[in-house]
Amino acid sequence: MTGSGPRWLLCRERRPRAPLRMYCLPHGGGSPGEYMRWSGALPGVEVWGVQFAGRGSRRAEEPPGGMPELVGALVSEVAFAAPYVLFGHSLGALVAYETALALRERGAPGPAALYLSGYRAPHLHEPEPGLAELPDLALAAAVERAHGPLPEEVKADPEVLAAALKAVRADLKIVAGYRPSPAEPLTCPLVVLGGEEDEESGEALTAWARYTTGPCTVRTFPGDHFYFRERTDDLLRYLATGLDELAAGVVPGPRTVGPAASLPRAGSGGPSRG
Repeated sequence: MTGSGPRWLLCRERRPRAPLRMYCLPHGGGSPGEYMRWSGALPGVEVWGVQFAGRGSRRAEEPPGGMPELVGALVSEVAFAAPYVLFGHSLGALVAYETALALRERGAPGPAALYLSGYRAPHLHEPEPGLAELPDLALAAAVERAHGPLPEEVKADPEVLAAALKAVRADLKIVAGYRPSPAEPLTCPLVVLGGEEDEESGEALTAWARYTTGPCTVRTFPGDHFYFRERTDDLLRYLATGLDELAAGVVPGPRTVGPAASLPRAGSGGPSRG
C-alpha cells in the first residue's frame, strides 16, 4: 500500500518493490515537483511528493490556516507506507517533525528517520509576523531578497503575481503562527542538512539533537538556503548512501560533518524562511 489521500501524494516513478519510501515535504511556497525529480538518482527508494492544499493540482482548495490544521489533515488523510522516511526542507522540516509527533500520538507507524533540511531546531524558531500582510509588490521584493529573483513575466502581470504569492502568504502565516508541540523526544534517527552560507546553520542545526533519543547526524554543504540546487549531485549521493543503509537496517551514529559556524540571528530584513 503506497498510501491513501491521492490529493496529497505525487510520484514520478512507482517502485512498489523498493525497500524504502521517501515522502518529501516542500519549502514555503514551493512545489513537491522539485524533490520528485530526485527519484532518478535514488533507484533504491520510491520517492513521493506531498502536495499541500492551495497549490498545484490543489490550488482551488483553501490553504491550511496553521500548522495544527495542516498536520492534522495530513495524518488523517495519508497512510504512510512503512518503512519510510520523511524529508522536509525549511517549512517542510517543521512539518516533517510535527507529522512524526502526530503519527506517534495516533499510534501509527512512524518514520525510520527524519531528514530535516534548512531550518533551525523548533525551540529556536522566531516568529516574524506581518510579512503575509504585505502588499504584493512589497512581498515579492522580500521573497526576492531571501530566495532570488522572480520571473519577470510573473512580476509584470498583477494577477499572475497575486496567484503566485497565494501559497507564499499561506505558508508565511503558518511559519509566523508556529509554536512547537510540547512532546517527549522522538526515538528515530535525525539527519539534519543545511547550507554552510545559510543563516540556518551551525548551532541552529546541531540543536535538533535534543529532539530524539536516537542518533542525530548534521551534514552541511557549500551553498545558501537552497544549497541543494547548487550541490544537487553531492546531496543526492549523500542521500542515496544513507537511505540504502537504512533500508539494510544500518542505524547511523551521531556525527557532525561540515563547519559548525555560529548562527546569525533572524530579523535581517528578509522574510522568515519557509
